Amino acid sequence: MENETVMENTETMADYEAHFDDANPWNLVAKYQKEGTVLHLTIDGIVNGGVIAMVEGIRGFIPASRLSLSYIEDLESYLSKEVDVKVIDVDQENNRLVLSAREILKEKERQEKDALLASMTVGSVLKGAVESLQSYGAFVRLENGLSGLVHISQISTQRIKSADQVLHVGDEVDVKVIGIKDGKISLSIKALLEEAEKAAEEPEEKIEIPKAEAIGTSLGDLFKNIQL
Repeated sequence: MENETVMENTETMADYEAHFDDANPWNLVAKYQKEGTVLHLTIDGIVNGGVIAMVEGIRGFIPASRLSLSYIEDLESYLSKEVDVKVIDVDQENNRLVLSAREILKEKERQEKDALLASMTVGSVLKGAVESLQSYGAFVRLENGLSGLVHISQISTQRIKSADQVLHVGDEVDVKVIGIKDGKISLSIKALLEEAEKAAEEPEEKIEIPKAEAIGTSLGDLFKNIQL
């Protein structure tokens, strides 16, 4: 009985030690980093180059470059805001805990882009605005927020040497989706121009309406071919 009691006490102490390890906040944040846990936190302070949020009682630092996907002009606007972050660096010896929202935002952006791409179909016509000109064509920002390339060969029905012969940044254009592959959208202005030219060349169908006197309406006209 004494041996059993000692064994039970030994196991209980081991359990306690494990609980102490789990309760150590630095061990917890290290676990969050290893498992890629998403933490929902509130911004508690603004410091030079970033913001502060508390994690398990530890002061965590979020660099401004990892708080958003775009440049932040006013960090003060983030005070008291709620953000989702991941732990990217844990250094207990130097009391350093670094967090980042960028990875989560990039994944969310990728999912939204994939959903928009899935909703698009080849052959559809969309409106957009020219956002940049390159030697090989023009990039157009579509009305759904995605960007696509109009290759230089798809800009005009005439042969051109550069996109700026026809287009300028900011121009609003109608484009036809001619391809979607590996997340890239191929567009054409030329296809719509050709369709318009073809429609203009087709002769209008003439419909002749018979004159009133040519339409028989008398009872004689109705029954003249009926044999009794």
